[in-house]
Amino acid sequence: MIIRPATTGDAAAVAAIYGHHVLEGLGTFEETPPAAAEIAARIAAVLTHGLPYLVAENAGAAAGFAYAAPFRPRAAYRFTVEDSVYVHPERLGRGVGKALVAEVIAACEGLGLRQMIAVIGDRGNAGSIGLHRSLGFVETGAGHALGFKHGRWVDVVWMQRALNGGDATLPAGTGLRL
Repeated sequence: MIIRPATTGDAAAVAAIYGHHVLEGLGTFEETPPAAAEIAARIAAVLTHGLPYLVAENAGAAAGFAYAAPFRPRAAYRFTVEDSVYVHPERLGRGVGKALVAEVIAACEGLGLRQMIAVIGDRGNAGSIGLHRSLGFVETGAGHALGFKHGRWVDVVWMQRALNGGDATLPAGTGLRL
């Protein structure tokens, strides 16, 4: 498996992986899979901010993707990002997600960022919660019944990981472009 930066040329493969999770899972609250053109625009938007958007390949096929996006648009949040990770359904449980998120963390630390947030759909999403916990994230809260998908109410779990010492020192700046 190799992990590399995504390009808009990966949009169809990323859309297929994400589309599966939109239709079958609770990790995203989107209900209609976006088309490849929309995914290409989303990849470009993340890259425009100077943030990582990565694809894992196995035998030339996309096995998963992960990225960091600005947490919120207000300037005070400029040192905080939110990660997202989705793995091809045939590659779940094989370390693809963990490898991707570890690379996203490293890239964000290289940018001088200080906090990473994971907003995980479904309190029962043991895979994503465990993956994030294994990489140093801690649960910071939960929202009860914030989404309604697949005929049921779905909670959200918030997890957080400090980057570059978190709040231990003042930030010197980042390569992030707001």
